[in-house]
Amino acid sequence: MARLGVPGLFDVHTHFHPPRVFEKVRAAFDQAGPFIGRAWPIRYRSDEEELVATLRSFGVRRFPALTYAHKPDMAEFLNDWCTGFAARTPGSLLSATFYPEPSAEEYVARRLAAGTEIFKVHVQVGAFSVLDPLLDRVWAQVAEAGTPVVLHAGSGPMPGAHTGPAPVEELLGRHPRLCLVIAHAGAPESEEFLALAEQFERVHLDLTMVFTDFFEEAGRFPGVLLPRLAALQDKVLFGSDFPNIPYPYAHQVAVLERLELGDAWLRAVCWENGARMFGAG
Repeated sequence: MARLGVPGLFDVHTHFHPPRVFEKVRAAFDQAGPFIGRAWPIRYRSDEEELVATLRSFGVRRFPALTYAHKPDMAEFLNDWCTGFAARTPGSLLSATFYPEPSAEEYVARRLAAGTEIFKVHVQVGAFSVLDPLLDRVWAQVAEAGTPVVLHAGSGPMPGAHTGPAPVEELLGRHPRLCLVIAHAGAPESEEFLALAEQFERVHLDLTMVFTDFFEEAGRFPGVLLPRLAALQDKVLFGSDFPNIPYPYAHQVAVLERLELGDAWLRAVCWENGARMFGAG
């Protein structure tokens, strides 16, 4: 950070949940459940206060909660919790989520009016399509507001019935002004999602877990795509998946540096792009 001349890291992909939800998420990883598919020993396992302190000790200045709904009548419970988290956690982004249900249009409108800065949608765990008719008005509202959505739609670590780039491409055809942050650079369909970032003005990629030794075992990011990733300098964001990672946090930074795409690219990815999108705090 000192060499790059940035005040810290802007991590757009961190997870904080209500305690009971955190317990269930950790259990899914511990059991290598159906959404995980492999051994995944969580490195950082403590309570909310200690996790926030740990993240800050790494130099992270801004970060979201990114909890997500996977069934009806869950989103607003999580959104209320996220409001409290943002209020008690300086530097955090006000996060929210939504799920395809009749009330989604109304509560998303209310959350947008309350200043939500970032949404999280996880179609693999939620087992729903981004094209669900119950979400059409929601996407229209979010696109009009310009609020970014961190979208897990790639088929990693395990494919789902609704994962992959095709539904997202169709969604963008309907709502081309959507501001999407494609989680994990869309792995393993990285090339297809990178092409969407090239085609649509407001589509971005986050590099959460990408290039780490753990991630590369499951599906290597094609080296042939690196020049295109370098050219997307202003649309690539740093993410970590903290705390549910099976290696030291610093490894995510180190693997980006070893790409040798230059300090200007690292500076943009690790701080400038997030600060421009959400504010430096």
